[in-house]
Amino acid sequence: MNRQIFLNLPVADLPRSMAFFKALGFAHNPQFTGEDAACIVISDTIHVMLLTHPKFRQFTPKAVCDTAKAVEVLISLSCANRQEVDDLVAKALAAGGTTYDKPEDLGFMYSHSFVDPDGHGWGVLHLSAPPPQC
Repeated sequence: MNRQIFLNLPVADLPRSMAFFKALGFAHNPQFTGEDAACIVISDTIHVMLLTHPKFRQFTPKAVCDTAKAVEVLISLSCANRQEVDDLVAKALAAGGTTYDKPEDLGFMYSHSFVDPDGHGWGVLHLSAPPPQC
């Protein structure tokens, strides 16, 4: 069985967040998209559920993190090659995202990152060789 991942992320402005991920080249699934939620399709097995703050609060008794003051989550996404890493970060920056670092080349891995408009951190990486044993 191939497991699927559904990441649930709170967003302050659902249309803005949908436009951001569309600018990155990701589609949304209209079957799971409405006034208070949108399903962004990253791949066949990875989906990001963008939820308005009130909708997100239906799933947890805890407060939504203020990403201007604290890190809520860091998400890492693999890319097919170094160019895809650079292209995805460039698209994110052009669509209103930010970054706090520069690309890093460790030989076996090339990585960079961006922060979406809601403050969620996204690491993008290309592994050119198996990672070293942890």
